[in-house]
Amino acid sequence: MDKFMQAAIEEAKNGLEEGGIPIGSVLVKNREIIGRGHNRRVQHDDPLAHAEIDCIRSAGRIGKYKDTIIYSTLMPCYLCAGAIVQFGIKKVIAGESKTFDGAADFMREHGVEVVDLDIDECKEIMKKFIHEKPDIWYEDIGK
Repeated sequence: MDKFMQAAIEEAKNGLEEGGIPIGSVLVKNREIIGRGHNRRVQHDDPLAHAEIDCIRSAGRIGKYKDTIIYSTLMPCYLCAGAIVQFGIKKVIAGESKTFDGAADFMREHGVEVVDLDIDECKEIMKKFIHEKPDIWYEDIGK
């Protein structure tokens, strides 16, 4: 596993340690991490504080995003996919999409390359969380 996905997994674990949903993300440009984040919806009482949004916020205003890659431990949802498309991020690398299939087709339809690595560690973190805290998980995905 490359260092960028490992950093996203570390972010997911940070979120879990804070009492939140274990989804992590990093934004990479020129082979360097320029932003990192994790789902902070529970911690900040903010329904929009998804991992990818937190990650993009942490990168700040970088001007153009077309040369960036966003890594996420889980396939981005429509909220996050919308931000990815809006800012022109051209590549998404997801740790998994078995737990939640997200908005891969939407991103592809808008010219984003989507790679699903199907990483067991990412699936196990989410499976355990959903088993232990289903109400929080289903609230986050709008069910």
